[in-house]
Amino acid sequence: MTINISDTQNLLELSGEMRSAGYGHAAFPLDGLSDIATIKFFKTAWEADKYCFEMTSDADSFKSMPTESLVSDLNAVMGSGIDTGGNEAFGLAGFAQRYRERKEFLENNLNLDAMNEKNLEYLKDQLKYTGFGENLQAVLKEKMEKGEKEFMISHEAEFGKSVLKSELSFKRSDQSDLYFFNSYKAMLSKEGAPHALEQIFYIGKDNNFTMKEAFNLLEGRSVNKDLVTKDGEMYNSWISLDFKDAEPNGNFKMNHYHQNYGYNLEAALEKHSIKELETPKFKEDLMNSLKKGNIQSVTVVVNGEERKRFVEANPQFKTIRVYDASMQRINDRVGRDEKQKDTQKHSVSKSQKTGGESEGEEEPGQKEKKQKRKSQSI
Repeated sequence: MTINISDTQNLLELSGEMRSAGYGHAAFPLDGLSDIATIKFFKTAWEADKYCFEMTSDADSFKSMPTESLVSDLNAVMGSGIDTGGNEAFGLAGFAQRYRERKEFLENNLNLDAMNEKNLEYLKDQLKYTGFGENLQAVLKEKMEKGEKEFMISHEAEFGKSVLKSELSFKRSDQSDLYFFNSYKAMLSKEGAPHALEQIFYIGKDNNFTMKEAFNLLEGRSVNKDLVTKDGEMYNSWISLDFKDAEPNGNFKMNHYHQNYGYNLEAALEKHSIKELETPKFKEDLMNSLKKGNIQSVTVVVNGEERKRFVEANPQFKTIRVYDASMQRINDRVGRDEKQKDTQKHSVSKSQKTGGESEGEEEPGQKEKKQKRKSQSI
């Protein structure tokens, strides 16, 4: 089964619900991408196989699998810690198998040669899906072959006029020859700023931040993440950096706005006359982008005219920040007034189309005259 990495979470939720509802088998196309629209669920293997037989033609082929296996493979992807926010197609079963093999080798301490090769492949995947791409793989292999206790790899990325430099730290285990990607220090240099902003982001089993999310946090924006407590319980929270308060290690403290804080991104967006909200797909893409901490271009309608704006999530004040086309901040009151004016203009236009003023705006006696004329015509 080939899926888009960005569909992983939605497919996991759907397949989990279908499994709970007693649908034990799933059928999917072998050619092209499988998604929520193309995967079908059935209660028995016979029903699933019958569907595959009926749907298979010279151009299309279908296959079935137990829903339990599908859930297991999707859980493997989510458990691997990769960034599921990208737009990349990959073979689900193959990826899940590689992840299980990596996990097995970490737990069972395989022979040295195989262990080193699998260790390298695992670290390559970590780098890729944490947002550092594939260009560091040759350097990573060279550093590991030297056998040093710990080493560092540098990375640099440009975002407009800002530059994010990262120092990736690797360390060999005291109990084996395995290397681990422990953390990276992100350093953001902005045009006109006298000093770079720095933050160390730790890499572990859970609660990891991608390089782009690190950039957005250092830019002062907020990121929405599914996090895990020390007791293994998952929760959702918005995170931002507090640039006025620091931890003992020099990191900026992280502000957390949990799900109980009451920030509703969708409601905050709907207070503004944003055209993309009218299309479900554009609305979903917009919200997903904002949850990753991005600043997103949108189109607003003011007095019937379309204008370019930029928006970002602002969970602390339960709003969104709005900027004009020149990236000048527009305060929240102005944004709401723009939508109110557009709504009022739409109401007036609708009233004109239905014959002018409403009954509530008629002069005294006009309503009675209309009623008399209607009576006479009857």
